[in-house]
Amino acid sequence: MANIVEELKARGLIKDFSNEEEVRELLKTKQTIYCGFDPSASSMHVGNFVMISLLMRLQRAGHKIIAIVGGATGMIGDPSGKSKERNLQGVETLKANTQCIKEQLERFIDLSDPEKGMILNNYEWLGAMDLLTYLRDYGKYFPVNYMLSKDIVASRLEAGVSYTEFSYMILQSIDFLKLHQNYGCSLQIGGGDQWGNLTSGLELIRKIEGPEAKVGCFTVPLLLDQNGKKFGKSEGGALYLDAKLVSPYKIYQYFINVGDDDAARYMKVFSFKSLDEIAQITKDHYEHLGARIAQKALAYEIIELIHGKEKAEECKKMSEVLFSGDVKSLSKENIEELFGDLKTEQPKGLLLEDLLIVIKAASSKREAREFINGNAVSINGEKVSDLTHIVDEKDALFGEYVVIKRGKKNYYLVKLN
Repeated sequence: MANIVEELKARGLIKDFSNEEEVRELLKTKQTIYCGFDPSASSMHVGNFVMISLLMRLQRAGHKIIAIVGGATGMIGDPSGKSKERNLQGVETLKANTQCIKEQLERFIDLSDPEKGMILNNYEWLGAMDLLTYLRDYGKYFPVNYMLSKDIVASRLEAGVSYTEFSYMILQSIDFLKLHQNYGCSLQIGGGDQWGNLTSGLELIRKIEGPEAKVGCFTVPLLLDQNGKKFGKSEGGALYLDAKLVSPYKIYQYFINVGDDDAARYMKVFSFKSLDEIAQITKDHYEHLGARIAQKALAYEIIELIHGKEKAEECKKMSEVLFSGDVKSLSKENIEELFGDLKTEQPKGLLLEDLLIVIKAASSKREAREFINGNAVSINGEKVSDLTHIVDEKDALFGEYVVIKRGKKNYYLVKLN
């Protein structure tokens, strides 16, 4: 079995090892590797997809993958990466979220054979545990000063951390122990902010199973954009993987608009192309900066991975329409998605020059006429230079929409009523 460590390093997917030599040795043969996912929302987002794609790489390299949905730990809340206590969710909401996350993971992990991949809910072993068992069998292995020294807790001490969130580290450690005992799991992976939780799991296994237990962990760097902001957030919030919450096109546009250096870096993280292929794309990109070669390749592959090839082609087409103006080739849903934020409702039968003023595409009749005479105005992708043109049903796409373009980039969506 090929050792995958060097490739993961080259892609910028490894931050810290519990012990690099031991992890490398383990990965020379088939291992069972796990990662946990928090059901704090009904959908994961593109930031979570960093870990999902890492699991996919490890599985394709021949390892067995276990994805844990935190049905139990989600009831507690992880203190890492937060400045204050999280609001605890209701049991029914958490159950629904857990099911949604499980269904999303099923799209990406090969579950055709239990020896390839599994998805488990840690409520199975933590939900039935009584308090005395928790304290007696596990809590005794965690000195308070040891827990306080972990960054995951220390960063919250000034603002305050409840015993509930303080105990999260122990619960996650129990997860690793149970998976090691019941499924032979030897490696845990997580984000860089999970280092304290991951190493605590190793300590618990070695204290209970013995210091010779062959277990390890490694973390993935927190992905930031070129401005140092957390990756995967748009102005409207998290870029969820659920198409009902965030459209595939919005995710596509996010990646189309990332900076040149970010595009080259994100290609290594997300793309399943070889490193040589990525290097060639990056080379072509920097030789033709205006063409946004890396951004287009990245955006397409991300959507293809998350939503499938058909959606990737649709997003590509929608993006190209913004430059070509060929709006008649779009579906009604595509038009609403592309131009919905620009929509205004206007009465039928307005003179084109008057409509330009009403939708603020022109500031005066004189300017409106100049735009029309100058061949700068199009309706549904077709230039209109007739000053007597009346905008009515004949111009309406799907019986209601008129897409007006003024100049090269200014679009307006009119819903006729």
